Amino acid sequence: TRFDVKIYVKHILIIAWKDLLLEVRSREVVVAVLVFSLLSIVVFNIAFDPTPRTVSMVAPGILWVALAFGGILGLSRTFALEVESGGFTGTLLSPIARDAFFLGKVISSFVFMALVELILVPVMVVLFDLDIPVVLFILVSSLALLAVSLVGTLFAAMAINTRAREILMPVLFLPVIIPALLASVECTEILFAGHGLDNLGKWIGLLGVFDAVYLIATPLCFGLVVSD
Repeated sequence: TRFDVKIYVKHILIIAWKDLLLEVRSREVVVAVLVFSLLSIVVFNIAFDPTPRTVSMVAPGILWVALAFGGILGLSRTFALEVESGGFTGTLLSPIARDAFFLGKVISSFVFMALVELILVPVMVVLFDLDIPVVLFILVSSLALLAVSLVGTLFAAMAINTRAREILMPVLFLPVIIPALLASVECTEILFAGHGLDNLGKWIGLLGVFDAVYLIATPLCFGLVVSD
């Protein structure tokens, strides 16, 4: 059959819209990730007690660690709900392309994580007295959240049918996402410190390369993972 771009994009948007609609009705994933991430930020803030001199070095790591671990929790829960309801198997049996299904899940995961960050960042601004360049921070956050969503969606699908998925998910996810997280932390540290913006382009470019690699590799791997 001939490939139809309009149908392909429509399938992606249908999957994403379905996930977003379910989340609006249940509020399970975003609330769980938000609570976990907020608790992580508060605990880190108490543990490190950053000073005005060190806050730009500590805060970026706290932010992205909280979002990464929150993403593990949220993505695992998203696929668990799919499997429990039979929706995962039903979608795979439908005439939707595997990579379209995957990209739809990535879009919904990206939106969930963006909503959580939209709430977390003002909290961090208050706690750490930060001055953030908004436009550049949105660019860095978009690239970082895309990497988390791509890798997290793939490994959540891999781990969902295993008995120890709560353990397997972070074991698979963290080693692969660490390079993108390190680039995200470096970018965010430069923005929070407000100096050395000349070095920002190098780290944003590196983050973009990671995203490009993940964007090509993860849909292909997802097709192999769910082929059985």
